[in-house]
Amino acid sequence: MTSFDYVIVGAGSAGCILANRLSADPSVTVCLLEAGPPDYHPMIHIPAGFMKTLVDPSVNWLYESEPSYWTGGRSIAAPRGKTLGGSSSINGHIYNRGQRLDFDGWAQRGNRGWGYADVLPYFKRTEHRIGEGEDTFRGREGNMAVTDIDWQHPLCDAFIKGAESLGIPHNKDYNGKIQEGVSYAQRTIYGRRRMSTARGYLRPAMKRKNLTVRTHAHATKILFEGKKATGIRYSEGGRHGIVTDVFARREVILCGGAVNSPQLLQLSGVGDPELLRGLGIDVQHALPGVGENLRDHYAPRFTARVKNSNSINELARGPRLWGEIFKYFTGQKSILGLSPTLVYCFWHSNETARNSDLQFTFTPASYKQGVQSKLDDLPGMTIASWQQRPESIGYIRARNADPFEAPAIQPNYLADETDRQVLLSGMKLARRLLQTEPLKPYFDGELYPGPGVQSDDELLAAARERGTTTFHLMGTCRMGPDSDKTAVVDDQLKVRGLEGLRVVDASIMPTMPSANLNASTMMIGEKAADMILGKPSAEPIALQD
Repeated sequence: MTSFDYVIVGAGSAGCILANRLSADPSVTVCLLEAGPPDYHPMIHIPAGFMKTLVDPSVNWLYESEPSYWTGGRSIAAPRGKTLGGSSSINGHIYNRGQRLDFDGWAQRGNRGWGYADVLPYFKRTEHRIGEGEDTFRGREGNMAVTDIDWQHPLCDAFIKGAESLGIPHNKDYNGKIQEGVSYAQRTIYGRRRMSTARGYLRPAMKRKNLTVRTHAHATKILFEGKKATGIRYSEGGRHGIVTDVFARREVILCGGAVNSPQLLQLSGVGDPELLRGLGIDVQHALPGVGENLRDHYAPRFTARVKNSNSINELARGPRLWGEIFKYFTGQKSILGLSPTLVYCFWHSNETARNSDLQFTFTPASYKQGVQSKLDDLPGMTIASWQQRPESIGYIRARNADPFEAPAIQPNYLADETDRQVLLSGMKLARRLLQTEPLKPYFDGELYPGPGVQSDDELLAAARERGTTTFHLMGTCRMGPDSDKTAVVDDQLKVRGLEGLRVVDASIMPTMPSANLNASTMMIGEKAADMILGKPSAEPIALQD
């Protein structure tokens, strides 16, 4: 079959949701294209398998950013999922929605229907919350199980008590009324297995005869008739695969994420005319904002040696690791069931503003120098800090007309002075958090950047030397009103000036949420499904301050 009502490009966090919701109507036909393989890789489903999938080219695009001054001339890894479930199949499982003001800010930019009261029903619709939380804010019947970490550790308990000693309150539910505070993390893990959108949404829907899922299908071009998108050209099996055209009677929907969606638009002649002509690509539709407005969270990490306690480092080696494997497969608590971060902390850089602009993560483990996929040999602990709402803006740009070559990814980390000042506040507080009285019995000295690094310039030099992404690329097909000349989609997620074409993924976010992006991307998928099907928007949830 070469013609469907809807053709979806990308089986990621939003694409799997759309495939489920659109195909729920048996009179509608849906084709879902995914460049990667099915999600059979065992390391996808074991929570701690992220250590492997983070660097595995079979399920990961393994993108890298362009070097920049504030990364010390380094290229920073930018992993993106390349399998059913997309990045929800390889990420760190953390479930974090962000703050009310994030989404109210989207609405204030002219995006109707995207305020917090408008999107909260869709957050709830995605979620099967197992654990504490007010029902005003939390969903109990959705497809994605959200659980609390069930593995406690003395270092984590001491860190939480230490944060409280500095005036940071314990918050039982940072996805509820207020985000600020410290607690064990919430995650998309259920029954000891990762809860990706492939597991939660796509697998149940694949039983339907009106849903066709094609893997190893690398989209190379959007097909147009005039200003109307009519289908997708893809290569089955990669660069030397079989070229196939699939047509959409109603809409083509791009769900490739913040890297692949803008690149496919550019390769198809939609973007900045000057860029496209320089690449030898015919201009189909001038839209200068395609690929612009890229943002990401940039995090320096402090590591310390541990005494009087084991850390995950020792449990992940030798006979102890075999013991952890045995415990995992016999249904016991094990490090194989963990996320990369165990404790989340949200605070502010300025006591006067108190605008909740800092995020910290803590884990009783440490990585080898500069590597986020190999644990250290000796007992260690790590705290990362980052600015929640970065001002620095970068871009995604195709390098040439070759659809199989990775685009240029330039986040311009820390280019904005505001970002550097907030980051410095975060680094100083991170150091204080490692040296609180409750952690003192376990703290055996700061390893990196080390006690000799004290001045602002020295701390920024450390951030340049070892800071890394937290994998939250967004904004490259920004949603905005007509007055925003860099907007790519309108508040219905339709590509401006074109027919039959929408973008539904993290690239449409106008500004960065104070959060990891998977929860918001799933919300976008649910909200977009109602738009595409012509259903009334969910009733807004009015909240009292």
